Amino acid sequence: MRRILLRGGVVLNPQTHLHEPLDVLVEGERIVALGNALSPVDAQVLEVSGCYVVPGLVDMHVHLRDPGFPDKETMATGTRAAAAGGLTTVVCMPNTRPTVDDVSILDGVLATARRDGVVRVHSTAALTKGLAGVERTDMANLLQHGAVAFTDDGKSVMDPVVLYDIFQTAAQLDTLIASHCEDHHLVRGGAMHRGEVSQLLQDEGIPALGEELVIARDLLFAADTGARLHIQHVSTARGVQLIREAKARGVRVTAEATPHHFSLTDAILLDQGALAKVNPPLRPAEDVVAVVAGLQDGTLDVIATDHAPHTLAEKQQGLSRAPFGFVGLETSVGLAFTHLVHTGKLSADQVVARMSVAPARVLGLPIPQIAVGEVADITVIDPEFIWTVDPNRFLSKAQHSPFTGTKLRGKAVATVVGGRVVYTEKEGLLT
Repeated sequence: MRRILLRGGVVLNPQTHLHEPLDVLVEGERIVALGNALSPVDAQVLEVSGCYVVPGLVDMHVHLRDPGFPDKETMATGTRAAAAGGLTTVVCMPNTRPTVDDVSILDGVLATARRDGVVRVHSTAALTKGLAGVERTDMANLLQHGAVAFTDDGKSVMDPVVLYDIFQTAAQLDTLIASHCEDHHLVRGGAMHRGEVSQLLQDEGIPALGEELVIARDLLFAADTGARLHIQHVSTARGVQLIREAKARGVRVTAEATPHHFSLTDAILLDQGALAKVNPPLRPAEDVVAVVAGLQDGTLDVIATDHAPHTLAEKQQGLSRAPFGFVGLETSVGLAFTHLVHTGKLSADQVVARMSVAPARVLGLPIPQIAVGEVADITVIDPEFIWTVDPNRFLSKAQHSPFTGTKLRGKAVATVVGGRVVYTEKEGLLT
C-alpha cells in the first residue's frame, strides 16, 4: 500500500483548532497517524519543514470552459492549474457550450472530470435553460445527478416571477442558489467600475448599484422563501453591509470574496487595461477595505477565485471588446497570504478555513480535515516562499494575468489528492 510521510510541518486543522508541529502519515487514501518523529518503513517522504500542512483547499467558483471552449481551458489544463495552486477540489460553473442545464450535459462534465481531472471536480447546474432567465431547469433531477448548487453565473435572472419560483423550488429541495448579482437593466455597458478611473479612460463604467440592487433583491427572496443563498464575488462596501445585516436577521445567506477584489483597485486598469477587466469590476480602495473587513468578521465566508480563462488574443482586443475575467487558481494562495496573513488582517488559520472548510460546508461537501481516519486531501503551504508571478509558467491555458511581475510571499508547494501526490513545487505536476 502506498505510504506518504509529510515530515516537519505545522498542521493546521480549522475544524478542531489544531495548530501544532506534527508529522502526517498517509496510507492509501487516508491519514493514519499524526505525531512527532514518525519513521514508517517504505514511505515516500515529503520534507515540509517551515510549511503549513492544511486541509485540501476547495475553490467553489471556477470556470473550466469544458465543454465548448478548448482554446480557453480544458478539464485537463484547468485541474492541473488547480493542483499547482494547492486546490484539491474545484467546483465548475455551468456557462459552458452547451450550458449545463440538462442531466445529460451534467453527466458528461462529471465523466470528463473523472477521465481527465487531476483534482476532485464537482459541477453546478444552471438556474434557467440556456442561461436565458426564462424557464427554470429541472433542479430536482439535476440535483440527483450530482449538481452541488445552481447558478446562472455571468448573468442574473431578471424576471421576478421566474426567480421566485426558483427560490421556492430551491427551498423545497434544500439546495443552494449561487447568485451572480448584476442588474442588466441598469448595467448596459462599461468595462470597469464607474468612477474616476472610468472617466479618465472615457468608459461609461459599471455602477456599484448594479451589483447592490440584485444583492438586496436576492436577500429578500431568500428571507421570504427560506432558501439557501450564496452571493458570489462580492465587490462593494454596500454589498458587504447588506449581507452583514441579512445574516443578523437570520437569512440563510453565505458569500464569497475573490483574491482580486481584496488585493486590487480599479486604478490598475490605467496600467493593465483589459488584462484587468473582470465582472464584477475592480472597485476603489474603500470597497477593497470593506471586502477585507467582511472576511475578517465572517460576513464573507469564503475565498474563491472566479478563475475565468480567456485567450490572450481575446484580452488584447481593447477594453470595450475584450471579455471579462482572468485566471486565479495559481495565484490565490500567494495573494491571500501576501495581502491578508502577512499584513495581519487575518491569521493563517482563518485564511485556510475560508479556503477549505467554509466552501465545503457551504456546498454540503465532506469537510477536509487533517485528522486520523480522514481522506488525505492535503495542501502544503510555505508561508515565506517569495516568488514573482510569471504567467508563462502557469499550467492554465490562459498564460496572462494582471498580477504579472508581482512579488508574492506565500505559495502552495505540494498538493495531495486522495493520498496521491499530484504536484510539488520542486518536481511540478506528478500525474
